[in-house]
Amino acid sequence: MTEPAKAEPPFSASTGLEAEDPWLERVRDHIRTLPESGIVEVMNYGRDRPGMIPLWAGEGDVPTPPFICEAAAAALHAGETFYTWQRGLPELRAAIARYMTRLYGVKEDPERYFVTGSGMQAIHIAIAMAVTSGDEVIIPSPTWPNAAAAAQKAGARAVYVPFNYGPGGFTLDHDRLAAAVTPRTRAIFLNTPANPTGFVATREDLKAVLALARRHGLWIIADEIYGRFYYGDTPRAPSFHDVMEEDDHILFVQTFSKNWAMTGWRIGWIEASPKLGQIIENLIQYSTSGVAAFMQRGAVAALDLGEGFVAEQIARARRGRDLVGDALLATGKVDLVKPPGAFYLFFGIEGRKDVRSLGLTLVDEANVGLAPGTAFGNGGEGFMRLCFARGDAQLAEASRRLVAWLKGHGAA
Repeated sequence: MTEPAKAEPPFSASTGLEAEDPWLERVRDHIRTLPESGIVEVMNYGRDRPGMIPLWAGEGDVPTPPFICEAAAAALHAGETFYTWQRGLPELRAAIARYMTRLYGVKEDPERYFVTGSGMQAIHIAIAMAVTSGDEVIIPSPTWPNAAAAAQKAGARAVYVPFNYGPGGFTLDHDRLAAAVTPRTRAIFLNTPANPTGFVATREDLKAVLALARRHGLWIIADEIYGRFYYGDTPRAPSFHDVMEEDDHILFVQTFSKNWAMTGWRIGWIEASPKLGQIIENLIQYSTSGVAAFMQRGAVAALDLGEGFVAEQIARARRGRDLVGDALLATGKVDLVKPPGAFYLFFGIEGRKDVRSLGLTLVDEANVGLAPGTAFGNGGEGFMRLCFARGDAQLAEASRRLVAWLKGHGAA
């Protein structure tokens, strides 16, 4: 049996904020020691470079489409600038319910959906419901660092379970996942399709995670925000919706950021049993007191009118994956498997293990911004993340620059 993964603080560089300063010593340890983002480090290093091609962040280069902006602007000009429903506008909750029924075939029930001020707030609320100080959250790794940081913020600890990696890409190790459960475990956080690896859980993976959660009485926090960015032969990736029962303790966290190019809007939702409605409403009330009504009007338009836009975004990302992936693979200098989901390439470069330094080097020498794999924790060492949710011309130029750099400087 594989040894359980060790509980650790969130990954990335230390803040360096020692408690010797009288201002800092009064701050709780688990808050003061929240890590700086390894992604932001390279972004700050290169964001002002002329001609920089920024592929470091998890967003595309297409602005929010006009039909969404116009709906929000109309509401703003109509005076929808007051406090609103804490759970979200009834019209938006109904639109989410229609969307989820169309896509996942679930019962159309607006009472299952709660509007949040971003997917990140949805994650914080879900974790706040599931864990407290001293508890543990199991998270397959490498992974987006914010979930682990949210657990630390709640006083809990992330227990990282490394993915397997081989010729087929990243896969979930069921035995290692089961071995990670301890008496302190309260939740499993699963992101699928996954950032940064592009891992997509199969139906069998989801059944295994669900069985493990049932056996130990654990929450599942299901981050399926990249569910539409799936390059298989179905309109979406496999989901816990496909295997769960109504009484399974699953909290789904979602966002408008990726599908509808709304990263700057900061609006998302939680899907949960209506029995948790008052608790979730309280958590929203005591943190942000709801999401601006005019922003929610834009979100309604996104859901009801945005399928054509989403389809274009997915097709564009598929082209981007193949354009950059094929160009890098042709060099023979990268360890790369084109991912089945999300919109990132996560790859190693021959002879380059210090990827934090490599990210800065690529800014200086190739004028292309990538995120170092060490920003994504255990298993990220030796990898770089490239976001391919960009236009063909920009990705073609980025590919040209990276291929030229690999041919001239790839090996240390």
